[in-house]
Amino acid sequence: MTNVYFLDACALLATFKEEIGYITVADLYAKAEKGELSLRINIVNLLEVFYGLVYDFGLEFSEKRLSEVTNSSVEITNLSLPTLKEAARFKTTYKISLADSIVLAETSVSNGTIITSDHHEMDIVEQNESHIKFLWIR
Repeated sequence: MTNVYFLDACALLATFKEEIGYITVADLYAKAEKGELSLRINIVNLLEVFYGLVYDFGLEFSEKRLSEVTNSSVEITNLSLPTLKEAARFKTTYKISLADSIVLAETSVSNGTIITSDHHEMDIVEQNESHIKFLWIR
């Protein structure tokens, strides 16, 4: 079975901004292109990336980065009912952002690995949800 990795918005933003940890994400992209793993991002997390880029770099730059994602091996996912229910549990239990609750829920439901650098919201989840695998990029 192919390993499934879910991009948190901060991981994809790190790639576009060439922040610390972006090489880890770039390596996963390369492996996904070869079919060695499945790399996914939920449409809500992609929205978070897109508006962050628009805010920092403007619309033209952001549309180019969005096109790179949509034309790559990254699978853009939508909410399933099991993911919706699990996201609601994460949101209410940990008082985290909606986008973070969704990426955590997808990771949990799919038995995947979340790629993130968001210690602010994710550390508490990692401490309490031992079934979720984290790949910290920094």
